[in-house]
Amino acid sequence: MALEEERKPLEQQGTYPLLPLRGLLVYPSMVLHFDVGRPKSVKALEQAMVDDHLIVLASQEDGQVDEPQKDDLYQVGTLARVKQMMKLPNGTIRVLVEGLSRAQIIDFVEDEELFRVNVTLHEDEGDLSPTAEMQAAMRSVAQQFEQYVKLSRKLDQETYAAVVDIDHPGRFADMVASHLPLKIREKQDILEAFDVQHRLERLLQILSDEREVLELERQIHQRVRKQMEKTQKEYYLREQMKAIQRELGDKEGRTSEIEELRAKLDEKQLPPEVHEKVEKEISRLERIPSASAEGTVVRTYIDWLLALPWTERADSVVDLARAERVLNEEHYGLEKIKDRILEFIAVQKLVNKQSGPIICLAGPPGVGKTSLARSIATSLKRPFVRVSLGGVRDDAEIRGHRRTYIGAMPGRILQGMKQAGVKNPVFLLDEIDKMASDFRGDPAAAMLEVLDPEQNNTFSDHYVEIPFDLSDVMFITTANNLYQIPGPLRDRMEVIQLAGYTEDEKLHIAKLHLLPKQREAHALKGDKLRVSDDILLELIRHYTREAGVRQLNRLIATICRKCARIIAAGEQKRITVTIAMVHDFLGPRKFEYGRAQEQDEVGVVAGLAWTEMGGDLLTVEVSVVPGNGKVKLTGQLGDVMKESAQTALSYIRSRATQLHIPANFHEKVDIHVHVPEGAIPKDGPSAGITMATAIASALTNRPVRHDVAMTGEVTLRGRVLPIGGLKEKSLAAHRAGIRTIIIPQGNEKDLSDIPEVVREQVQFKPVSHMDAVLDIALGNEATLDERHPLHTEAWFADLFTEDKYSGEGTHQ
Repeated sequence: MALEEERKPLEQQGTYPLLPLRGLLVYPSMVLHFDVGRPKSVKALEQAMVDDHLIVLASQEDGQVDEPQKDDLYQVGTLARVKQMMKLPNGTIRVLVEGLSRAQIIDFVEDEELFRVNVTLHEDEGDLSPTAEMQAAMRSVAQQFEQYVKLSRKLDQETYAAVVDIDHPGRFADMVASHLPLKIREKQDILEAFDVQHRLERLLQILSDEREVLELERQIHQRVRKQMEKTQKEYYLREQMKAIQRELGDKEGRTSEIEELRAKLDEKQLPPEVHEKVEKEISRLERIPSASAEGTVVRTYIDWLLALPWTERADSVVDLARAERVLNEEHYGLEKIKDRILEFIAVQKLVNKQSGPIICLAGPPGVGKTSLARSIATSLKRPFVRVSLGGVRDDAEIRGHRRTYIGAMPGRILQGMKQAGVKNPVFLLDEIDKMASDFRGDPAAAMLEVLDPEQNNTFSDHYVEIPFDLSDVMFITTANNLYQIPGPLRDRMEVIQLAGYTEDEKLHIAKLHLLPKQREAHALKGDKLRVSDDILLELIRHYTREAGVRQLNRLIATICRKCARIIAAGEQKRITVTIAMVHDFLGPRKFEYGRAQEQDEVGVVAGLAWTEMGGDLLTVEVSVVPGNGKVKLTGQLGDVMKESAQTALSYIRSRATQLHIPANFHEKVDIHVHVPEGAIPKDGPSAGITMATAIASALTNRPVRHDVAMTGEVTLRGRVLPIGGLKEKSLAAHRAGIRTIIIPQGNEKDLSDIPEVVREQVQFKPVSHMDAVLDIALGNEATLDERHPLHTEAWFADLFTEDKYSGEGTHQ
C-alpha cells in the first residue's frame, strides 16, 4: 500500500524504532527495498507507520545472528523514511525506504517487543558551499569512478552520469559508495565518516584499489580467453582433420595414434624435461603425413621415451637373514664370497642407499658367477637383468646410435633398463673382459660413465639424448681374466675372486643342485633314477678336469637323457646307474686320476699354469742332442715364456760346475724345449723354475720326480720370485694327483686361501732359490739314479769324445 509522505523538519535528537539489517547498509539519499520477516523488525515497521514513518536502519556486525542484541549492531546507522510497505503471501513484508541522515545511536530504550533508540543526527557540512579542497577531491573521485565503470561492466553510463551530476560532496560520496561492491565493514567505515573531506579521501583510496583489482581481472580474463580460443581452434581443426580423413577412407589416420600416445603420456609420471620432450615429439608426429617414413622414426622414439622407467621403482627389501638363506640354498661352498656379498648388503641397509660399489666377480667358467648375481637380485627382491658384453666392439652398443641413422636404437644399457621396467634393478654385465676395440670405437671407454657412481646419474645415450639416472642401479660384472680389462675400468670395480671347486665341493654341488635339476628337467623324479656318490666321483675324476662344474652338469644331463630313453621305451621302470653304464653312456675314461706321470723321467717336469678356465697342469719337456749351441723353443710360447727359457738356461750355465756339467757344454749340444699341446698359446714367467729344472735334468741325465709339480719365476742369479693364481694352480695339481708342490717363498702367505682339504693332501714346499728346487725335484747327488747305464760325467765324456762326435753327425 502507498503511504503519504509527510515532510517535516528533522530534529537534531530523537527517539525512533530500530530495524536491524543483515548484509545491507543504507546511505542517506539512497532509496532501497528489502524484505522483513523477523518479529521485532515487523513490530518496528508497524510502530514507524503509526508515528511519522521514520525508522533507524542499523547493520549487524555478524549477519548470521538471528536474534541480534544491542552489542551485535553498529553504533552508526541511517535515519530513513518508510515510503512503501507491502505484505507478501509468504508472510514477509517488502518495504521501500529512503535514507535521510546519518544517525549515531546514543542508547537503547527498554522495550521487549521492538528496538527503540535515542539517536543524534549528523548532517553533512559543506554541501551548500563546498571548499576548493572538496571540489578537487570530488573531481578525483569522479575520474577514478569513471575508470571503474569502464572496467567493471556492471554499471552503465546512465548510472555514471546520474552520480557525477550530484553537486553536493556528501551526497556524491554516498552515491559512489552505494555502487561499489564493498563489504559491510568497508561501507560502515564510509557511513561513520561524518567529515565529508575524510569520506572523499577514503573513497578515493577504495576506488584506486578496486580499479587495480579490476585491471588484473581483465588481464587474467584475456589470458584465459586466448587459451580457450587456442584450444577451441585446435579442437575445431582436429575435427576437420578427422572428417577429411574419413572422407579419404583413411579410417582415423594418425589421430587415434596421437590420442593413444597422449593418453599414455598423461598416465606416466615423467620428469618435466622428459614430459616436455615427449609432448614436443607428439606434436611433431601429428604434423607428419601418415605415409612419411619419418613418422615411423618419430613414433619409435616416442615409444622408447614412454617405455623407459624414468620414475618407476621396485620395492626392494634389504633382509640379511633372507639374503643369507637364498645364497646358501642356491650355492654350496664359496663361504668367503658369500660373506663379502652379505657385508655389501648390510652396508646398503645401514646407509639406506640402493646402489654402492660396482662388484666384479672374477673367476674361471662354471664356478657360479652369473648365478650368484641372480641370487643377489632374488634376495633383494629386485628385477634381474643380464647383458652379455662378449664380442662387443662398437661403443654404440653401449651408448646407442644417433637417430639420424636408419635402424637406430638405444644401447644395451637402456635396453636392459626397459626390460627391467624399474630404475633400481640388479644389472649384470656379463663377460666384461671380452669387450674389444676397433675402428668403430672403444666400448670399454663408454662403460666408464656407466660404472662410475659419480657420473652415472646423468648417463647420456646417443639415441635418447636425455640424461638417464643410473645411480639406483646395482651393477654387477663378471670376468674370467682381469688383466684383459682396461685399468681405468677395472679401477671402478671392486673385485671378488672366485677360484675353482675342490673334489668334495663338486660332489656336494652335484648332489644338491645339478642332479635334482636334471632329474626334474628329464622327468626322472622320485626313485626312477638312482645315482650314487661313487658314480658322481667317477664323473668328477675321470671325465672332467675343470675348475667349475659346467662340464659335470653336461655329463649328468647326458646320463639322464639316456636313462629317460630306456624308461620311455619300456625296457625298465627304475634305473640304478653303475660304473659299467657310465662307461657305456660316456665312453672310456678321459683322464687318469692320481697319475700325472707314471714314472720318473729325464727332462720332463710337471709345471702349473693359470688360465681363464682355471688352473692346469703344464708339462715341460727338454731334449739334448749334439749340435753347436742352438736353443729351440716350441709349443706356441709367448715372448715372456721364451725369455724365461733363456733365463733358465743362463742360470744352468752359471751352475755348470756344481751340476757336474762341462763348462763349454753350450758349444757341443743343441737344447730343444717343448711344451706339449702345441696348438694352445702359452705365456707368462711362472714356468721359469720348471724350465730350469727340465734343462738341468736333461743335461745331467737325472730323472725328475713324477709326483712333484712346481711354479715360480726364476732370475739369472737363481732367485725364485712369487707368482699369481696359486689357488687355481693348487687345485689343478690336486685334481691331477700331485702330492708335492714347489712354490716361491713369497707365496707362502697365500696358502691360507687354499681349501683345507687340499692343504691336507698336498705338501707345499716354499723355496727362495733354484738350488732348493733342484734338490727337491732331482734329489741329492748321492741318490743319482742307477737305472740309467751311464753316470752323468761318463755320459758327457762319451758324448764329447772327438772320435765319436765329429760335430756334424748324431750321437751314437
